[in-house]
Amino acid sequence: MDEYKILEIKESVFADNDREADALRASLKERGQFLLNLMSSPGSGKTTTLSRTIEALGDELALAVMEADIDSDVDAATIAKLGAKTIQLHTGGMCHLDAGMCAQGLEGLAADDADLIFLENVGNLVCPAEFDTGACKNACILSVPEGDDKPLKYPLMFQVVDVVLVNKMDVAPYFDFDLDKCRANVAMRKPNARVIPICAKTGEGMDEWYQWLRDQVSAWKTA
Repeated sequence: MDEYKILEIKESVFADNDREADALRASLKERGQFLLNLMSSPGSGKTTTLSRTIEALGDELALAVMEADIDSDVDAATIAKLGAKTIQLHTGGMCHLDAGMCAQGLEGLAADDADLIFLENVGNLVCPAEFDTGACKNACILSVPEGDDKPLKYPLMFQVVDVVLVNKMDVAPYFDFDLDKCRANVAMRKPNARVIPICAKTGEGMDEWYQWLRDQVSAWKTA
């Protein structure tokens, strides 16, 4: 009988990526730069939230943005108009970014003076959560129309995040959405994850988000 080798590809890929991610974080630490990985479903309000954040913090922090998408440069064009240094990353059909891709994006962005860099990841609640991008922290936007049960249906996403922005609170009265249930469901996956209800369109709750970012950047630089 012929002998053959069994190779666990997925485990190997993840292990290699984790090493690259750790190396990228170490590099960011040396440069004093904070990278935030922002994930969510399509249409949850990532770009609107980023736009508001740039307008609010642009005068006190040097900001830059990496926009990841399967195709198009719609989001990058929107962000660039706000004056933040921006680069569009096309994934060639892949539904996520890994640490190597993120490192390439940072090199192309050439924002060595940035205090805070946002990675707007590809829009979905599955693939992006599987790969460590090398970011300092992970954030997720969950919009009210998606429902308060998403942490139960997409456990990994809510296990890897440090903060959850519950967006579109202005329409909560029109949907079967319970904020307390949402908080409890997030806590089941990540007990210490911060939950911040917001409305990026009206500005509701955004000050708490801005302060969370300020605190994270400061802690990263001084730790």
